[in-house]
Amino acid sequence: MSEQPIRIGYCLSLTGPLASNGKTARLAHQIWENNVNRKGGLLGRKLQMVCIDDETNPKLVPEIYKRLLDDEKVDLVIGGYGDNSVAPAMPLIMERKRYLVALMALVVNASFDYSNYFAMIPTGPRPSEALTEGFFALAAKLSPKPGSMAILAADALFSKGPVQGAKVHADKHGFKVVSDARYPLSATDLAPFIRDLKPINPDILFLCSYLNDSVGLLRAIDQVGLEPKMVGGSMIGPQNGSIKAQLGPLLNGLVNYEYWLPVPKMMYPGIAQMIAEYQSLAPSAGADPLGYYVAPQAYAQMQVVEQAIAGTGSLDDARLAQFTREGSFKTVVGDVKFGTGGGWSEARVLQVQYQNIKSADLSDFKDARTQAVVWPSSLASGTLIYPYVKAKRSA
Repeated sequence: MSEQPIRIGYCLSLTGPLASNGKTARLAHQIWENNVNRKGGLLGRKLQMVCIDDETNPKLVPEIYKRLLDDEKVDLVIGGYGDNSVAPAMPLIMERKRYLVALMALVVNASFDYSNYFAMIPTGPRPSEALTEGFFALAAKLSPKPGSMAILAADALFSKGPVQGAKVHADKHGFKVVSDARYPLSATDLAPFIRDLKPINPDILFLCSYLNDSVGLLRAIDQVGLEPKMVGGSMIGPQNGSIKAQLGPLLNGLVNYEYWLPVPKMMYPGIAQMIAEYQSLAPSAGADPLGYYVAPQAYAQMQVVEQAIAGTGSLDDARLAQFTREGSFKTVVGDVKFGTGGGWSEARVLQVQYQNIKSADLSDFKDARTQAVVWPSSLASGTLIYPYVKAKRSA
């Protein structure tokens, strides 16, 4: 075996508002790295992941990738977690013609259209619409049917795609958008934004938020006493174990997207073992104690890279990109094939409703009883309780 490892460089948000999800991705990557190295590495060489903290600051990302390529001399690069850690790197990636598999960066390639870009996110070829398709399909089945919708989103890059998709669905289903507001990510008191909606009293409250503001929004809804028929849609936060522990019963009634949960039809080969190992290490790593949202996708991201290297017998960016465009990959989130724009060829987004949560004990969230999969019907593990207020009161 060569003494020189294969070095794979990238950045993650290991501090700042997205640190919990960044640390979750980092731990999943380390588990993959250790598993591959125990089997002898790739191409006769060990692997070494070179991860730099971007501090949840997009302005730091371009220089980090320049450093990785020019100073650290990494063999390959991958994309970090989310739009903020990926989009700023794209001009350099494209200039250098590098192969890039990113993690859950929803609509990054919509503006770049870079052929060597791939995203590990199950939102398919129409990511903005697919993320919330199920949310609005469920809303349209409420009786009486909702008529009005308010949009409240963080003023951040990641919000643009989901908000655009929400408007498409609202138009399709005949929901009138009566409010479309943004709040700064620095806001700590979100009650005024919710209070502004009280006179409007929307039937649907579509939220697009990060981790800490998800907590603030749901607490504010409870505090103000706003009672829409349906709440949620595109919140990055409720999926995270640390956020679940903060909110507990305040999650009841919320309908939101998920990418993977431990329901029978999603227990793909290797996923149970990976999750068990992840959860045993998460407390000491400061990562999401459950890991269901980010860890499976992050591990699968590296399985794609692994299979591309093994399949081509190469570290050549062009050959890896061609193999990834044409191939199909066996991962812990099922078989994955990439399509238009580097996204998955088909969407596999779940919608869940939080139900019957009595406390903030994380053991209540280790199966799908309290986060029932309510869409699509082919994967459903429970039934939607109508509407949001009824679900809260029935808990």
